[in-house]
Amino acid sequence: MNVQPKLENYYLCLKANLKFYIDKALHGDSVIITRPKRKNVVLISEEEYNELHRIKHNAEYMYKMNTSIQQAKEGKVVIKSMEELEQLANE
Repeated sequence: MNVQPKLENYYLCLKANLKFYIDKALHGDSVIITRPKRKNVVLISEEEYNELHRIKHNAEYMYKMNTSIQQAKEGKVVIKSMEELEQLANE
């Protein structure tokens, strides 16, 4: 008979050992906190979070750049003179 510990026991263990898990995250380890229905969370350091955030935004920017380059190659561009741009800015 396989008896699973109560979920409350997992949370009590996490709470009792929070400093240990935070220290692990600060030393580069990812701590996965399991929750019901596979709605888990991950504890990581702020430094690692910022790096992942930067990488995500760089990837989004590269996607936009690649899309723009492809549109230019396909002739899907609008050409405006400096005077036309200034006129649009003043409207």
